[in-house]
Amino acid sequence: PIFLGKNQTWVPCRLKKFFFNGTEFSHICVSSFREYRPKEEVKFLDNGTRVEAVNPKTYVFEPNMSRGSEDDIVRTVNIPAVTVMEKAKGRWFEGFVSALMKSNNIGVFGTFRVGDLLWGYEDPLLKLIQKFITMDDHFGLFYKKNGTDDGDYIFFTGKQNYQDFARIDEWNGQSTLNWWSTEGCNRINGTDGASFHPVITKTEKLYIFSPDLCRSIYAQYESDVSVRGVPGFRFVPPSEVFANLTINPDNAGFCVPAGNCLGSGLLNVSVCKEGVPIIMSSPHFYQADDRFVQDVFGMNPNKEEHETVIDVNPLTGMLLRGAKRVQVNVYLRKYESVFLHFCLFLSSKRFHPVFQSVLIDEESAKKLYAVVTEANVIVNIPFIVISVGILLGVIFIVFMCRQQTPAVRLTHHFLH
Repeated sequence: PIFLGKNQTWVPCRLKKFFFNGTEFSHICVSSFREYRPKEEVKFLDNGTRVEAVNPKTYVFEPNMSRGSEDDIVRTVNIPAVTVMEKAKGRWFEGFVSALMKSNNIGVFGTFRVGDLLWGYEDPLLKLIQKFITMDDHFGLFYKKNGTDDGDYIFFTGKQNYQDFARIDEWNGQSTLNWWSTEGCNRINGTDGASFHPVITKTEKLYIFSPDLCRSIYAQYESDVSVRGVPGFRFVPPSEVFANLTINPDNAGFCVPAGNCLGSGLLNVSVCKEGVPIIMSSPHFYQADDRFVQDVFGMNPNKEEHETVIDVNPLTGMLLRGAKRVQVNVYLRKYESVFLHFCLFLSSKRFHPVFQSVLIDEESAKKLYAVVTEANVIVNIPFIVISVGILLGVIFIVFMCRQQTPAVRLTHHFLH
């Protein structure tokens, strides 16, 4: 079920954030967090056919599983500055923004505390530009995302159709998105990834809606797995999910602005991130066009470390293990009106890999193993009964044949 015990999700989660040095492209800090994702404000609707809930997320720093601390200093892209330049480009106050940045020694790159980059800090440029651009004067990759939810969900319970179990009907009061240019790309498909419908087959696609990606994706069966003794199917997103429109025409709606299509493996999410020039990809540009891997020194994409995977128990649809691996890229380009003596102007990407993993704990695995074992016994009872019936029938026929044999011999002797 979606809601277990005290409304806690079945599988514990962990979030890992990798920071690259902005000039050397080496991992200098790995921050690990325990993630808590309860379902709260649960309310059943329409005679139990739908259920409403929110899913607040809370992150707790795990120093023993991290390399470095939240007080570490990293040099990376000044995302607020890049965002302001992008919003000011071609507008009447573009020159003013340039002068403002120069007078305050604000550049495209800067040094930041890891904790500030993650959870938010008051940015001086955003504070100064309030009269011209309506933006929050605080910025963080997970700003306002610790202890808060990502929207109101309405799920189907599966009461009318078991295959609808946990499928999202509405998100934030809407049944579709409005960021993309086609109906198919704006469709909210699948579950939130915490669970799926029971009796999953190897031939079907598992759909997941991801607010972080601002879209729905799907995964296909790859192999059988076993997680803490519980059998499962591994599903992975194929390369077509993030392929460009020449390979997958269904992705044409993700070209924003219309007709501005990126290469395979990249997704421009600036339309749903308040104009911040964020481009999502898999870590190290796994499954992206090879030119992106070649253009950035230090990229080494491989399937084992950089692929998103979902391991589910096919009988119950419960998530056994999962790894959501994405990379947050910041797009930089040359801004003619900005003259900063210490800025490096490039047409490139700067990135922060984010790994979110889940693994069923031993206690939950034991409970699920017992459920699966019991279910397998129940499912096989009809076959056991039929098999026993057939065996008894064969024994009865053999017994009857042996009983009739002396009588047949006596009759044959009498006739002769």
